[in-house]
Parts: sequence; C-alpha cells; structure tokens
Amino acid sequence: MNKRVLLMLSAFLSAGSPRAQDQAVPVKVSLSERLGPLEMNRFALGQGGLSEEPMWEDRAAEIRALHPRLIRLFIQEYFDLLPAKGRYHFETLDRSVELILKTGAKPLMCICFKPRVLFPEINQDIVEPNDYDEWEKLIFNLVRHYRERDAGIRYWEIANEPDIGEDGGCPYRFRPESYTRYYQHTVAAILRADPEARVGGPALANPGSPILPALLSFCETQNVPLHFVSWHIYSSNPQRIRATIESVKALLKKHPALKPETILDEWNMSLGQPPRDPRIQPCFVAEVAWQMKEAGLDYSCYYHIRDYHVSYERFAPFMSPGGTVFMTKWWNRMPQFDGLFDYQNTVRPAYFTFKLLSRLTGERLRVTGGNPAVHGFATYDEKFRLYNLLLWNFLESAAGVDLIFENPPGDLVAKPLVLDAATASSDENARQRPENPVTLKRDNAAIHVTLDPYGVRFWSLEPRR
Repeated sequence: MNKRVLLMLSAFLSAGSPRAQDQAVPVKVSLSERLGPLEMNRFALGQGGLSEEPMWEDRAAEIRALHPRLIRLFIQEYFDLLPAKGRYHFETLDRSVELILKTGAKPLMCICFKPRVLFPEINQDIVEPNDYDEWEKLIFNLVRHYRERDAGIRYWEIANEPDIGEDGGCPYRFRPESYTRYYQHTVAAILRADPEARVGGPALANPGSPILPALLSFCETQNVPLHFVSWHIYSSNPQRIRATIESVKALLKKHPALKPETILDEWNMSLGQPPRDPRIQPCFVAEVAWQMKEAGLDYSCYYHIRDYHVSYERFAPFMSPGGTVFMTKWWNRMPQFDGLFDYQNTVRPAYFTFKLLSRLTGERLRVTGGNPAVHGFATYDEKFRLYNLLLWNFLESAAGVDLIFENPPGDLVAKPLVLDAATASSDENARQRPENPVTLKRDNAAIHVTLDPYGVRFWSLEPRR
C-alpha cells in the first residue's frame, strides 16, 4: 500500500480537518465520455455455510432485484452428498442451487465437505480422503449432475479457508503440500465431468498464507489448470481491502504463465469490532465497491445474504466438539452484522446500497475530482436513456460537493434519492428517500450538495420534456 496515500487519508479523516468540513469538493461527471460497461453485477453475493436449508428462500425476489452474476454457495457436509460408498445424494443440495438460479445468478460452488465414508476420523488435520479414486468419482458425479440439469454452473472453488481449519467453519486445516495434492485430484475430476468449468481457490482466510504461493508454483510447474484465485478479508478500512487485491496481483506477476481471474469472495466490516453507527455500513459497501473497481478485481462476493442460527446437532457429526461449540456460539450467541437480512429476516440498510449499485447499468462515465473520502460511479443506459450517478462521503463529518455535469445533450431533469440508514422504517421509499427533482440547464448543469457523514446519494438524469 502506498504510504503517501495512507498518510493523506489519515490526515483527511482527522476531526479537525478544515478541508473536510468547510471546503467544497469539486466532482465532474463527463456525460459524453463512455468507458465501457461498468458490470456492477460482478459485485456479487454469498451465503454462509450454516445450514442445508435454503436460508433466504423467501427473499429470492429481493436478491433478484440486485442482479448479482454469482452467488457463492458452501457445499458443506450437512448436505450428505455421499451417505454410503458409491451412493450419491444431491436432492438436498439441489434446493439451494435452484434458489440461486431463481434469482438469475449462477452458483459459485465452494467444495468444503468431508464425507464420513472417506474421512472416518473427525480431525481437522486429516484433510485428504482415504481413497482418492472414490473422492474423484464423487466430485465427477456431483459436477456431472449439475451439468446434466443444465444449471449453467461454471465456477468450482476448492476449499474454504483451508489455512485456519474449523475456525473458518469448515472441517479441515491444510498445509501447502496437502492442499496442492487435494487440489490436483479435485480439479481433475471436475474437468472430466465438465471441460468448460472454471476451477480455482484456495479461498484463504489470510491472503498472506503460504498456501497461495505454493498453489501458484505448483500449477505453473505441473501445468495444472487454475482459472481463478480467491481469498477473504474482514476489515472496516476499505483501503486494507484494496491492499489485499494489490498484494494478490503482485504475487500473480511472479507467475506470468498463469492468467487467473481474481475473486475476493468473502468480505465485510471487521467481525470482532464492527462499527455500530448504522450509517457506516451502507457507505462502506459503496466505498469498497469503488476500491475494488479501481484495483481491477474481477469478482467479489459480499458475505453474506442472511444471518442464520446454526444447529449444534448438524455440525457435530463432522466437526470436533470444540469446532462445533465455536460455530454454535459464534452464530447463536454473538451479535452479527453481516447479512443483508438479519436473523429475523428484516432488511438491513446495506441492502439498499446494493440496490442503488444495481441501478448503475450501461456504460461507465468518467467521474473526476473528489478526494480520499468522496467518490462516485456514473453510467449511461442506452436502453432506458438514463444517466445514473451514485455519490458518497465515507467520512464522519459532512462534505460539501460542487457537482458539475459536463457536455449534457440538452436540459436535464435530475431525480435525487438519499439513502437513509438511520430511519427506523425498512420501507424502500423511506430508505431510498426521494427528494424534489432538479432541472439542469445545458449551459449550467451544476448542483451544490452537502453529503452527510457517511452519506450516500443517487441521481437519475433524463432529458427534460
């Protein structure tokens, strides 16, 4: 991470900064400069590996409205895919796959299960099956099952947080040499069943784990397919999240023969001490999306769709007593702030940031100006003939913005929305509060606006009639 950038950000965030509080920030939006598709649907979602039940089944319509391209799904042992040698059970997993397909997204399938037939001892450090031939048959039949159902699944991820074991909610703790063997056997079976599949991993909890360099070296020297690399981070500092992207990309440059996509498929605020101000998380989502785009990330999956209680009895058959207690205490006793929907299935304010991001359809427009806390996205949608702008202030004090629209095609009407994270209502019109339309003249298309602390605003602009 560039030290100068961090110092600038630190100075800007200081409470006494007159620039942050008093001086208006100029932001220019070029309405004529097209930069190609923004593809905000790559800013996707995931669901925690907590239950075999379709955990957000009655929220399919709300998730469909966000238009995610991918939804990450844990294939955990509670799906009971191999109840006996040579006997496969996919019906329970089918329900969760079908739920994702209902939203228009495709599942990113994360393989993180240990059938008792192949792993008779419960031990997170026993990570390789007692019979790799049977393991490969299982994986082959799993992938073929969904190919024959025409599910359109492309992405298969090998393991989840293999560097930390049961603390990551999955029943194994790999070393680099065991992971590369497991990876090679697993991807071979996947690609036999579906040669068009994309395979990758290792979905690290710690992006600096030695497992990733070992995987890259192994795949490069042994000519093993690696279509994507994946990792996780939970931090309330968007710059730290961006730093992991830059670190992974720097590592990939050491292996030029490999051209994997980059997928940060679990991220959110700090798990241990998340900010309690309800305004922060919605703005944090927008700021992280901007940092990810600027860093050139291919995909991300926000963790996660819905918070959900776990069953001690469902995890006990495949995790140690300590691991099972950890999972149960974490999800049933600890306060959680991850889900777009909470335990009671109530929508959280962060959902509405995703809703506004999903409106950024069409081609990206150039946005210049701003500062380390004020950023924005703009697009033009040819189909709807709409300009769209999302602007936010990731700062604990208000920021004045001089917003200038360059090269308008004529007089425009700007229809503003304010994301209200503090209101007690979850009504969409309360969270996305409409304000009076503003007419922008062709020769003076400018607005002065004050962004509240952690304020998020959206405008749609269309020709004046």
